[in-house]
Amino acid sequence: MSVAKIPGKWRCLLPALISLLISSCGFHLQGRNDLPRSLANVQVDAEDTQSEFFSALRASLLSAGSQFNGAAQDTATIRILDDSASERVLTVSARNIPTAYQLSYRVKVSVTFQGRELLPPEEHTVSREYSFDEHALLAKLRERDALVQALADDLAALVLRRLAAL
Repeated sequence: MSVAKIPGKWRCLLPALISLLISSCGFHLQGRNDLPRSLANVQVDAEDTQSEFFSALRASLLSAGSQFNGAAQDTATIRILDDSASERVLTVSARNIPTAYQLSYRVKVSVTFQGRELLPPEEHTVSREYSFDEHALLAKLRERDALVQALADDLAALVLRRLAAL
């Protein structure tokens, strides 16, 4: 049955019925993570302040409403203890040329506030596989860089959800 064959009085109820069905299935838009008050002012300590994860975490914290006032006494410190990406060969061709890789991104973070440890060191790892073609080397290198950034963004979102649960 097409929408044109539905009688006029029922046609106006169709959008309401669809929205009711969508909301009843548990679907909702991803909103902003509300962080606890202890994370209103944060300082992020890391060895590598140029890493993809550091940038993604900083952006996520800013969008969640945190401020970066290192001089304030009520500042929480997020320490990035480990921030590393690795790559391993999954498959090779008959000519011994890699055809698939697995990218892994691993971080270890802890949080302290006024001398108390809010979050003991926790390690989080995400990984993805991607195919490799030596004939499209430049495109595959760009794909790898984009995947590393996506993994860092995923980890930053995961850490932010973990911080929101404190």
